[in-house]
Amino acid sequence: MKILIIDKVNSFLPTALKNYGFEVDDFQEISPEEAIKILPEYDGVILRSKIKLDAELLSKSKNLKFIARVGAGMEAIDTKVAKNLGIKLINAPEGNRDAVGEHTVGLILSLFRKICEANNQVSEGKWDREAARGIELSGKTVGIIGYGNMGSAFARRISAFGTKVIAYDKYKIAFSDAFVTEVDLQTIFDETDILSLHLPLTDETHFMVNSEFIAKFRKNFYLINTARGKVVKTSDLVEKLKDGKILGAGLDVLEYEKQSFENLSVNDENLNYLRNASNVIMTPHVAGITFESDKKLADVIYRKIINFYKNRTVNH
Repeated sequence: MKILIIDKVNSFLPTALKNYGFEVDDFQEISPEEAIKILPEYDGVILRSKIKLDAELLSKSKNLKFIARVGAGMEAIDTKVAKNLGIKLINAPEGNRDAVGEHTVGLILSLFRKICEANNQVSEGKWDREAARGIELSGKTVGIIGYGNMGSAFARRISAFGTKVIAYDKYKIAFSDAFVTEVDLQTIFDETDILSLHLPLTDETHFMVNSEFIAKFRKNFYLINTARGKVVKTSDLVEKLKDGKILGAGLDVLEYEKQSFENLSVNDENLNYLRNASNVIMTPHVAGITFESDKKLADVIYRKIINFYKNRTVNH
C-alpha cells in the first residue's frame, strides 16, 4: 500500500511502516492545500487534524482504503461517507487514555487545592496560607459522562482518592466495576459534585452543556472538560460561574479552538473572563500529550494498520 503521512507523528511510525514493506511518503510539514491535492494518489492517509475529510474530498479519493487518525476524536472526518465508500477508519484512543486520565485528575487537584493560585502568590512574594486553603477530594461524588477509553482511565485514577465515582454513557451498558458505578443521567444530575466530560464531538453533543443542562444539577458543582471544546457553550459556562452554580472549571479544551487545535480563533469577553477567573484553570489542549503517549499512539496506529492490511489480504 502507498501511505501518506501529513501530520506530526512519532518517528517510530513511518520507520516501522517502511520496514514492513509499505511505500510511505512522510510529509509531516505539508500544507493543508497541498495535502488535499495529492491525497487521491494514496491507499491510506495518517493524520491528526490538519485537513477536513468531507464528503467531496473523500469521493475524489478513489484509491483510499483507510484513514488513520493519531488520536481519538474523528470529528474532522465524514465518517458516514467514509464507511459508505468502504474506507476503514482507524483511531488510537488507547494510546493517550492514560495521559488524559492523569491530566484530568491534575486539573481537579489544582482547582481544589488552589495550586496555581498559591504558586502565583508565592512567586509574587506573598505568603498567605489562609487564602490558599483548599478542599479535599475524599467523600466527593465524581460524575462522568462518556465512559470509553478516556472516561474509564480517569475513573481508575480518581477512585483512589476516596471518591464515589458514577458514570453515564448513552451507548454503553453493564460497565460497573471496582472503580465506577453505572447510573442514568438523572442520577448524574442528582449526585454530582465534580462533572468530568469524556465525549466525542458530534451533532448530538455539540453545546450539550448549556444553561438548561447545567440547571438540572441539584448541587453546585465543578466542571472538568478534557474532551472537546464545543461540547460546552462558553457563554453559558461563564454565566453559571458568575452565579455560583458552577463552583470552578478545569478546561483543557475550548470552544474557540480552530480545527487543527493549534491555536484559538477568537478573543472575546467570555474567554477573557475565563482567563482572569481565580476558580478557572485552563491548559492548551494537552491532556493527551505526553512523551509516553506520543510513542503509544504511533504504536497503536501501526498495529491497527498492519491488522487491517493482513485481514484485507486474507479476504482478497
